[in-house]
Amino acid sequence: MASAPLPIPPALITICGPTATGKSGLAVAIAHRLNAVILSADSRQVYREFDIGTAKPPPDDLNAVPHYLIDICNPTETLTLADYQTRAQRLIDQCHKRPELQHPELQRPELQPENSNDGDCLAGAMPMLVGGTGLYIKSIVRGLMIPRVPPHPDLRSHLASLGQLHCHALLQQVDSSSANRLHPNDQVRTLRALEVFYVTGIPMSEQQGESPPTYPILNIGLDCSDADNLQHRIQQRTHRMIEAGFVDEVSVLQQTYGTDLPLLQTLGYQEVGQFIQEKISLNEAIAQTILHTRQFAKRQRTWFRADSSIEWFDADNPMLVHQVWERIQDFIKTR
Repeated sequence: MASAPLPIPPALITICGPTATGKSGLAVAIAHRLNAVILSADSRQVYREFDIGTAKPPPDDLNAVPHYLIDICNPTETLTLADYQTRAQRLIDQCHKRPELQHPELQRPELQPENSNDGDCLAGAMPMLVGGTGLYIKSIVRGLMIPRVPPHPDLRSHLASLGQLHCHALLQQVDSSSANRLHPNDQVRTLRALEVFYVTGIPMSEQQGESPPTYPILNIGLDCSDADNLQHRIQQRTHRMIEAGFVDEVSVLQQTYGTDLPLLQTLGYQEVGQFIQEKISLNEAIAQTILHTRQFAKRQRTWFRADSSIEWFDADNPMLVHQVWERIQDFIKTR
């Protein structure tokens, strides 16, 4: 039987960790015990039509608990980190305000629940930021100051045509701090730093910093104490995706948007796309997806383990929900 909701102070709970550790399921279980809403922190779940391969929560979970920041962009659009941060911060602010103090700006349709008709369910609720995109979570809990410079495809294309070696040398001249921080082969971030400089005239390193929120934050991390268990979880999830119609999803997306769509080059979609194009067998596509997901999970673990504020829980512990719920109760009571 669910516990009676506790009085909710302005605060934030995050649930993070490597892929396939059950973050979404835990969040839903906790939300049933708490007056909470879930804000997705997944950089691919923001895109419509990319459903199975991004492991979006099932319809039952979406209907049971208000979810936000899922299906908010078309696949041909680009959601920048600054865009995500702005949307998430507005939603958190709305949770922290009493219903009678709601500002009209916060009632905009794109800020309302994706799967709920109740636009008032945010006010007074506990926001739970849930996902595995570390930079999304960091942008909120650390209050990253992000240059508000939208992508300029023509400028990027021109810079890219100069070659990465030349671009990094250019960056060294105009923004040595950024150049020294980036690996010389990191084309994506090099181009972004040059783009910011050429658009604003100010080095990206001078526009960055942190302004952490003043409300308390509880950072919960999920991981498997046994690496073999995470491997098994990844294998199971990959096979479930195939059984759920992942091949058909990728096929339709390729027909609709073309095989060059950047999102179709991401984890799972690229491997299954190669099968559809008859470059590899289905078994090879599955094996490669599992391997690449394991590698991705390892990178996520490295990212999150570097954050000493995260309190870790074993994803395989049968008492997981109870343990996390007790910790959240203590967190709320001490605010």
